[in-house]
Amino acid sequence: MISPFTWVNGKATDSLAVSDRGLQYGDGVWETIAIKQGQAVQLAAHLFRLKRGLTALAIEGVDEALLKQEISQYIAQCVTSPSSGAAAVLKVIITRGSGGRGYSPLGCHTPTRILSLHPWPDYPDSYSREGVDITLCETRLSHNPQLAGFKHLNRLEQVLARAEVGSDFQEGLVRDYDDHIIEATMSNVFVVKDSQTVITPDLKNCGIEGIARSCIIDCLGEMGIEVKIGAVSLTEIEQAEGLFLSNSVMKIWPVRKFRDIGYQITDSIKELQKRIAVIL
Repeated sequence: MISPFTWVNGKATDSLAVSDRGLQYGDGVWETIAIKQGQAVQLAAHLFRLKRGLTALAIEGVDEALLKQEISQYIAQCVTSPSSGAAAVLKVIITRGSGGRGYSPLGCHTPTRILSLHPWPDYPDSYSREGVDITLCETRLSHNPQLAGFKHLNRLEQVLARAEVGSDFQEGLVRDYDDHIIEATMSNVFVVKDSQTVITPDLKNCGIEGIARSCIIDCLGEMGIEVKIGAVSLTEIEQAEGLFLSNSVMKIWPVRKFRDIGYQITDSIKELQKRIAVIL
């Protein structure tokens, strides 16, 4: 059973100072973590990426041991019956904290820690079993290597792209201004070229390096399938043998249809789903 409430700096509250730079400038980072049977799944990997983001933004003063303790205590209070197997989604946000008017971070020495728990999305089982229909978004991702890979709080490009998806599709592919496919609006993209090769976009300039993405790359290697990380064109998407999407909550969604192109759910995708279900 899940009893959601929000913690800010270790205290139960749903309010935040209007001077907080997370609100003022999107000056912070965040993680979305699956909670299964009262445990945070892949917590170490999520905290590693969180730390990477904090380092990139030069946000100092976050006590990782304290944050881990708060996460454990927060989950224990929110999930009242872990043995029931109830799943939830934990969102962890770290901002630079409150500051004065203006962009300068000088004088900001106390980051804000925000924990919130959310119900597990009620995605139909058919999305994993039969696949999803996807579209191509017109919104593009800008290149910024300094902000690539991790989840910073400036996500307006994803918000605009997600708004394009509508109700007829489950996801939308997003390109950069070089016409390369980078990701989908809330997931990473994998292209099954053939039975021995899978391609996933290079995210050095933009996009999010998902925790599920890393696990999938490892699993494919164990299966003897080569994973190529590089530029992915729309043509490669259209000519793919198979296509699938991933994040820590959806795990793996095979793509059933893009435009007028139908894709098969290959044996390698089915095997991968089984392996990832154990990890995530």
